[in-house]
Amino acid sequence: MKFEQIITQAALAGLVSDKQADTSAYTPKLLSNSEQETIWEHIRTQLQQCSSFVFAVAFITADMLPPFKAVMADLAAKNVSGRLVTSDYLSFNRPDALAELLKIPNLTTKIAPLAGFHAKGYCFEHQQPDYQTLILGSANFTRSALLKNYEWCLELNSLKQGQLVAQLHTATEKLWQQSQLLTPVWLENYRQRWQVVQQLSPAIAASTMVNQEAVTPNQMQRPALQQLAALRQAGAQRGLVISATGTGKTFLGAFDVQQAAPKRFLFVAHREQILRKAKASFQRILGGFDSDYGLLSGSHQQLQAKYLFATIQTLTQPAVMRHFAPETFDYLLIDEAHRSGAPSYQRLLDYFQPQFCLGMTATPERTDDYSIFQLFDYNIAYEIRLQDALAAGMLCPFHYIGLQDYEYQGQLLTDKAPLRQLVAPERVKYILQQLEYYSYSGIQVHGLIFCSRRDEAKELAQAMTAKGHPARSLDGTTTIAQREHLVSQLEQGRLEYLVTVDVFNEGVDIPCVNQVVMLRNTQSQIVFLQQLGRGLRKFAGKRYLTVLDFIGNYQNNYLIPLALTEDHSLNKDQVRSTLALEPVMGLSTITFTQVARQQIYASLQRVKLDAFIKLRRMYQQMEQRLGRIPLLTDFAQQHQLDVEVFAENNQIDNYYQFLNKMKAAQPTITKQQDAWLTFITQELLNGKRRHELLLLQVLSNQFQLTTAEYLTLLQQHNCKTDPATLDSVKAILSLDFFQVKAGKQLQADKYGGQSLINLIADRYQLNQALWQQLQTSAWFKKLWQDVLTAGLLRSEQYQADQAFTLYQKYTRKDVCRLLNWPLDVSAPLYGYRVGNHDCPMFVTYQNDAAKNARSGVYVNYFLSPDTIRWYTRSPRHLDSAEVKKLLERDEQGNYKVTIHLFVKRSDEEGKGFYYLGRCQVVSSSVVEINLPIPGKKPRATVAMNLQLQQPLNYKMYRLITGKKF
Repeated sequence: MKFEQIITQAALAGLVSDKQADTSAYTPKLLSNSEQETIWEHIRTQLQQCSSFVFAVAFITADMLPPFKAVMADLAAKNVSGRLVTSDYLSFNRPDALAELLKIPNLTTKIAPLAGFHAKGYCFEHQQPDYQTLILGSANFTRSALLKNYEWCLELNSLKQGQLVAQLHTATEKLWQQSQLLTPVWLENYRQRWQVVQQLSPAIAASTMVNQEAVTPNQMQRPALQQLAALRQAGAQRGLVISATGTGKTFLGAFDVQQAAPKRFLFVAHREQILRKAKASFQRILGGFDSDYGLLSGSHQQLQAKYLFATIQTLTQPAVMRHFAPETFDYLLIDEAHRSGAPSYQRLLDYFQPQFCLGMTATPERTDDYSIFQLFDYNIAYEIRLQDALAAGMLCPFHYIGLQDYEYQGQLLTDKAPLRQLVAPERVKYILQQLEYYSYSGIQVHGLIFCSRRDEAKELAQAMTAKGHPARSLDGTTTIAQREHLVSQLEQGRLEYLVTVDVFNEGVDIPCVNQVVMLRNTQSQIVFLQQLGRGLRKFAGKRYLTVLDFIGNYQNNYLIPLALTEDHSLNKDQVRSTLALEPVMGLSTITFTQVARQQIYASLQRVKLDAFIKLRRMYQQMEQRLGRIPLLTDFAQQHQLDVEVFAENNQIDNYYQFLNKMKAAQPTITKQQDAWLTFITQELLNGKRRHELLLLQVLSNQFQLTTAEYLTLLQQHNCKTDPATLDSVKAILSLDFFQVKAGKQLQADKYGGQSLINLIADRYQLNQALWQQLQTSAWFKKLWQDVLTAGLLRSEQYQADQAFTLYQKYTRKDVCRLLNWPLDVSAPLYGYRVGNHDCPMFVTYQNDAAKNARSGVYVNYFLSPDTIRWYTRSPRHLDSAEVKKLLERDEQGNYKVTIHLFVKRSDEEGKGFYYLGRCQVVSSSVVEINLPIPGKKPRATVAMNLQLQQPLNYKMYRLITGKKF
């Protein structure tokens, strides 16, 4: 079909009737902000694929420019440029925002001369095919408008000869010719005019200030206070609060002390600077006389204070501790409680006997075997992580930019780069250029730079200072007094940057920090979040945090998207999705430049994300949290990882075998018990159909169940109850489905060769031997029920009344089972199989033409979000039996065979395919063609268009194709 016809059909579908033509990628659509997508994501996609663009927007704010600059940097590498027209209307646009536009070399900006200029339009030119995309509506180029506000924008696609495009082109060119070029001279004149307006309207300037009125509990603190009170009422003596940095842990502690009303209170931290700030916060909440509050540190000995704030180093000195009786304090609060495993804290907790002890931390996980959770009796009073805090507006939003590090002599830096490369003048120059380009929020920069080596930090700080950017380095050898002095200089603006190594990951509060720079390999998700958190506190005049991550050729780059999204699933699909879609989190954005993204992909390909060593670490963290051997259900309930990884790991067959490798003390089980556990782990734990799980769960407790009772059970869980599905359930649990070769043995033999159930008359009965084992072996029964419960928890992500759930992943074996086929024929299934009623089609979207014997012609590809071009295997003709069967219709004209489409981007993604829904053949598109094969005669195949019942949504279409929507 010619492109003109595609655009015509798209216009008819969007503006006349969806029955007029097929929906396509070019259909007019309404854009708005939601949890699923934002207007910015559509604009970003258009930018990434256009040949040029013109924006006409009245208002621009600096808080939307960092991710825009990252996209523009990639476009500059492709020699793509754009034009922007904005205004000085109402003096809304701040001079600093306009100044940032001047830093973008491939963007030309002009100022519209029109009073009342209020346009909001985004126009993109595309080549091959040659067309334009227009996004017109209510959204200015501001963070709120593009990410959050209730806005309407219409996206239209048109050929150049279209009247609407011609009118808009004329209007745009006229506006461009009338407008004045944004220059430093014009900007300085505007700055003076703007300042006059601000002086006349002080409310405008005050709008960016943080509210300093009376403090009341926020939305994190209110439920936490309720749970802390409930803990004490239940008799608990210790509790732990896990809360992201900047969410108000100190105020929470003060509010809880207020409601507990102790006679005397002790606050313990590891630094005097923390004590002083905590003391001020508590006094703000609790009130009272100054004499009620005291410090205990190397320089202060106010031992009699009602509310005492002490450093752990001073307090635990024997001579000091003897001043207090063990029952002196009713309430003990330990800040940065993840440090409590140290001997000094142990002495503290062994000596004092408060009525209640509260620990507070942002990162309770430890790399050693000590359990902070055990120390606080496993009482987690409240937990709020980074994404929840951002969504609740409790933290300063951030713009993360993952950009490539400097190429030293044509090569990206690696983990083992020598010092001369890290501090080479060219690299320092490159770093400073990026810091200037991506900028910061506020009047001046207050930056933290994280390095990996002391000598690097020292030389980098010296080099930056020599270039006019005052900086100082500090590390673990820097004294507390020196640190506090340097922090004070950063806060006062006398220093622009602190370059740090092994400090400031925690325990420091510098709210003014508006730029965090990472110049080191990411070794840990925990450390990454700690360093990110240094800039997330709200501060007057700071509307966002700029995070610049310089990404080299590092082994652990794959940890970056995991850390940003707090993803602990060990599922590579989640990482790929983050890289491909660059998700928006509230008002925070994630952006990777092209080279940086490629480096992370390369790192991801090298790592086995679900390797046993990683499972071990997740197990140890969960064991610390629970104080016992964790089960699969614990992981599933707390969303700590995807339990299916235990079924997919090639070193184990079931969780019992994993526990053996962990040397967890447990009873042994028999070979047959192990085989039964392997079966439900390998085949049912994924939860993709809950029928078998529900049946086994009931039979495990009552031995038998009538067919009528089973049907009622399925109906209660909204499950399919058709005869074919019930027959399939029986085939699965009798192992008949697995009577096929898997290597040198039958699949069924791997699972013990015994049917798990028997269907006698109208009753399902559990295998007698299995029933006996469940009654006599408590440990085996616990493991058995654990797999079933975890599987049912995992099944909540799937629709019970459908064979497949849209956009979930399935293997060929899953498909055979869920289509109710009598045998597992996944091994010879390959690209598709035309059954009597269903035809699953498996498409690997990014085919490697070099490895494809049929060259690059035999490639299935999407024409639009609802249509894919598909080819049969070859040789096939229009009169081939399987083709005729696929195209056969019933008396009403409906196709007899239902097509199910499964797609993945590449073979690197493993065995799973995304389910994209049911399809129908577009009959007019069916054609027999000859495929050229290098060195051989052409072979016949049949090509056709398949139309999806439900067009792909924006994110899935991008994820699969990498194209615009």
